[in-house]
Amino acid sequence: MIYGYGIYIISVVFLIIGSIVQARLKSRFKKYSQTRLSSDLSGREVAEKMLRESGIYDVQVTAVQGQLTDHYNPINKTVNLSEAVYHQRNAAAAAVAAHECGHAVQHARSYPWLTMRSKITPVVHLSSRWMHWVLLAGIVLVNQFPPLLLGGIVLFAMTTLFSFITLPVEFDASKRALEWMKTSNVATESELTMSKDALKWAALTYVVAAMSSLATLLYYVMIYMNRR
Repeated sequence: MIYGYGIYIISVVFLIIGSIVQARLKSRFKKYSQTRLSSDLSGREVAEKMLRESGIYDVQVTAVQGQLTDHYNPINKTVNLSEAVYHQRNAAAAAVAAHECGHAVQHARSYPWLTMRSKITPVVHLSSRWMHWVLLAGIVLVNQFPPLLLGGIVLFAMTTLFSFITLPVEFDASKRALEWMKTSNVATESELTMSKDALKWAALTYVVAAMSSLATLLYYVMIYMNRR
């Protein structure tokens, strides 16, 4: 019975951890959003300034709906900032804008981890589409046809690999953002401390996702090793 409940235990544990990190992240961003940036630059202006000073002129900064929906799209070369980040002039908005531009700089400089992640993205999309069905069928038929579960494990392993490759990409983008904010005098020392803390909690969401994926993968491997 432990195998039957294992996936639920893993899901609940990481759901709780993830919720705690998300709540902390939102509270930090809310707090730091109340401090107006000394340079009085909006998130859009911070992003455009960082792109220009990094020698990148073919990336557009746009606004998108939602909260914490900020992302860089390497396909159409756009830094997409949530409306709050795009318009606001505070340490949190500056940190997020600079972080997303950090990805644009990675793209322009052919950062190895970003290049690797981009190459396996199509495979990960395909794996994500089928892995849950293959894993379910594999568990049901594990005694009759073990290779089916093994196939599901391989598909899931691709998504887990993607999660871990994402970690250095995110940490490096934050490092680039903070270093630029310091050298460009966009933020004061106290504002940099706020930005660093905000980006730290944002990065932790990726760490939790990666660890959750690894724990789930090991769970399926354990079923395969003990029931084949």
